[in-house]
Amino acid sequence: MTKTLKVLLTSLCFSASVSASTQAEFDLYLDKLKAEALQKGYTQSLVDSAFATAKFKKKVIKADKTQPEIVETLETYLPKRVPDWKIKRARALYKENKVLLDKIEAEFGVQGRFIIALWGLESSFGRVQGGYPVISSLVTLAFDGRREALYKRQLWAALDILRDGHVELDSFKGSWAGAMGQTQFMPTSFKSYAVDYNKDGRKDIWTTKEDAFASIANYLKSVGWNNNLTWGRQVKLPAGFSESHVLKRGTRNHSQWLEFFGNSERSLEDWQSLGVRRADGTDLPNVNITAALVMPDDMNGRMYLAYDNYKALMNWNRSYYFVTSVGYLSDRIGYPKI
Repeated sequence: MTKTLKVLLTSLCFSASVSASTQAEFDLYLDKLKAEALQKGYTQSLVDSAFATAKFKKKVIKADKTQPEIVETLETYLPKRVPDWKIKRARALYKENKVLLDKIEAEFGVQGRFIIALWGLESSFGRVQGGYPVISSLVTLAFDGRREALYKRQLWAALDILRDGHVELDSFKGSWAGAMGQTQFMPTSFKSYAVDYNKDGRKDIWTTKEDAFASIANYLKSVGWNNNLTWGRQVKLPAGFSESHVLKRGTRNHSQWLEFFGNSERSLEDWQSLGVRRADGTDLPNVNITAALVMPDDMNGRMYLAYDNYKALMNWNRSYYFVTSVGYLSDRIGYPKI
């Protein structure tokens, strides 16, 4: 036997022993979760069926621990996140679903172009929802231990979804992190915001477009969306503009971010007097609204005046790049007018 082969076999045996040990620990953890679920009042039949398919997913842990740390700027991010084909597809689907979107807008007060933009960016218009079994992903992430309490909350919410009959177990799939359906809601968000819009007794964000659209609208409405406003606009700053006017970076959580938003917020008239202009150099709109100045990259990058609806989008995903991509795609859907 060659030295190389001996090393390979030793490595394989070590990997197998680690895997067996991890599986044994996972099985014990799974038994504890089952007992806890029963104590919480879930039925034996639900616990048996839901956890029967739960498996330790090494790929989930790997994905969670090795998320890419690619150095991006908005200039490189936007063309990849919102390519021309996605803009064309979004505009076509907006037109195709205009009647439904107008109805949802009238009921929830959320413009249809934002619904389509979120739909397109979260699941590529429902086509890419993730193929990971939700229960297995959540149990694996809870077992990993770094954010056990968070993922156990998601797990109990997932059991509620199964118990209430919104989806069958074999269709209960999502991303590696447990985000589900065309809206990519986490289970707790599903419980708070999902809507049975077609009144069939199920909040089906996986296969029912009407439910997915209304659920997106209900989420935004619930976190303060204002149908009379857009999201924001790209602006140009004068030479020597003070960074002290920009929304402060490095926030710990959403609450602190909202505090910093308020510190930057001024009327459009005030921003105009400070020399801020539209991206094309023309005057800002002469309307009585306030905005904060947002800097996704640095003072040399793109700058945006963010209106109140920006705060709602940051509630959905606290990422300047994500929110900018939603706003940019929604603008491209809305203009030129379809």
